[in-house]
Amino acid sequence: MYRKSKQIYLFIFIVLAITSCSRNKKVDVSNIPVDVKIERFDYDFDALRTKPMAQQAVYLQNKYGIFYKDFIERVLGVGSAADTGYFATLRRVFAGKAYTDLKHDVDSVYSGSMDKQNEELTDAFRRIKYYYPQKKIPKVYAYFSGFQTQTSIGDGYVGIGLDLFLGANSRFYPALVESFPHYLSRRFTPDNIAPRVAEGIAREDMFAESDSDKSLLAKMVYNGKILYFMDQVLPDVADSVKIGYTTKQLKWCDDNKANIWAYFIEENLLYETDYQKIQTYLTEAPFTPGLGEKNESAPKLGVWTGWQIVRQYMEKNPEVTLQQLMADGDAQKILNGAKYRPK
Repeated sequence: MYRKSKQIYLFIFIVLAITSCSRNKKVDVSNIPVDVKIERFDYDFDALRTKPMAQQAVYLQNKYGIFYKDFIERVLGVGSAADTGYFATLRRVFAGKAYTDLKHDVDSVYSGSMDKQNEELTDAFRRIKYYYPQKKIPKVYAYFSGFQTQTSIGDGYVGIGLDLFLGANSRFYPALVESFPHYLSRRFTPDNIAPRVAEGIAREDMFAESDSDKSLLAKMVYNGKILYFMDQVLPDVADSVKIGYTTKQLKWCDDNKANIWAYFIEENLLYETDYQKIQTYLTEAPFTPGLGEKNESAPKLGVWTGWQIVRQYMEKNPEVTLQQLMADGDAQKILNGAKYRPK
């Protein structure tokens, strides 16, 4: 009897080990029929400057559909795309030095077809399609956002604001320091395009945060699930890029994970629902007050800790699929199942 029980436990262990190994193995998605080609709306938009404007506007409306309407009415904010009243504003924009300078810098960074970004997004979208076969893959448009947003998610499209991916040393960013401090603009690089697109799709399209997620724990686990999803669809992207840390900040978190967790427990923060108290551990910042010395701590420690909880939960529960994880809104269950006790 003892020998039979031992064999059963050994079999279970082997099955779990195989499942765990297959989860960590990079999935081959080369045969999934998805190919991303970023469409350069910025080029077609600039043609409004050189071609008959009314004729080119019709062309843009036909080619880009709802995106053109959103761009004119929401990004530029120059009136309705259904009439021609905004043409005069566009002529002033095209005549200005600000537009000329921005176009020059965007063209110098993104001349040609953006092959590298196409390749990275193709791989990411194939992986999304692998895990979610019914997911409709959006069109991807590159445009000037007016330094408003890196990515925008709309009806059937993802927009990439190239003006916020010009490189950390872009001449434009020092003047925008109030909106985008250096700890943010250092990440405004071409290598961040695919991660930010994948994150935008996850947060805004596929897995919007529930209004009932009020506690710090719920928000930690939600953010952890988003980053775990990014682990699966961006397997070659560094953890520091996914979460937006420097390598030094990432190392600090790993070195201090036990202290971070102890702090959350001792300060009774896990079930705190006052956003003013918990936003410190969730939002962008240069560091986290109250933790570490000489302001060396990493920011958004709730997000990082939630990521580790979800990773450990999936490691300890190899029978749980990605789809089941992302659909599970029970943060307490995930914490319990993770048995998260960092040392």
